[in-house]
Amino acid sequence: QVQLLESGGGLVQPGGSLRLSCAASGSIFHIVSMGWYRQAPGKERELVTTINAGGATNYADSVKGRFTISRDNAKNSVSLQMNSLKPEDTAVYFCYGRLYRTTTDWGDYWGQGTQVIVSS
Repeated sequence: QVQLLESGGGLVQPGGSLRLSCAASGSIFHIVSMGWYRQAPGKERELVTTINAGGATNYADSVKGRFTISRDNAKNSVSLQMNSLKPEDTAVYFCYGRLYRTTTDWGDYWGQGTQVIVSS
């Protein structure tokens, strides 16, 4: 079984910063990519950022220049540094991982989500 465990999140004022972390555990052969999605109330889940095994990153336009994803391949973990937060960043943030459990068995996995609230 594979699990993605998130930490971080919380309440922050506009312009502030938060750091989210996510660690994958369980039967993992190789992680293709990890990242973060978010879902605001009444909206669909959307991509925030991803990073692949080689370190290539992809960001939503709305977070470029403010958010930075990093990855520790040895620890099967990713972190998301969020700066200059805006009220519209308020959402539940979900850790995502596409990985192989064996050489042929792969799938997409999700964390349970962590709440980020940006409000004064």
